[in-house]
Amino acid sequence: MGPFKQRLAHWLFPDPVRELPYARAWNIASRTAHLAATGLLLGGHAYNVAADRLLLPLYLSILTGAALIFIEAYPSLRWLYQGRGVMVLAKLALLLIIPWLWPHRLIVLLAVLLIASVGSHMPSRFRYYSLVHGRVLNGNKK
Repeated sequence: MGPFKQRLAHWLFPDPVRELPYARAWNIASRTAHLAATGLLLGGHAYNVAADRLLLPLYLSILTGAALIFIEAYPSLRWLYQGRGVMVLAKLALLLIIPWLWPHRLIVLLAVLLIASVGSHMPSRFRYYSLVHGRVLNGNKK
């Protein structure tokens, strides 16, 4: 592996993983805001609220979701191919098809909610399982 690839690999997958200052506090604040925003958005779609009234919850959902991804990915991008990252990628894939499945958006949003709930509460042997390494990566729980 050349020097550029080595530096890139070290930056993307540092060993030991990086620590984000106050990560727990940032995670709790972002997750709480994300739950509020996505709850408003899901409820708005369930009750056919006008689209223009759902823009703020949509933008807040995107912003807080991006913050949560950053918080999880900052220590190492290994997160992306562990069970917890794969669940996020599955949710993003479903969210991206909503424009083509607009009449069925509530069902898609409920599927996203189901994936989020399962992903958040599944045992660590699944959350931290690496599809690349074929085993649990215990050292990357930060």
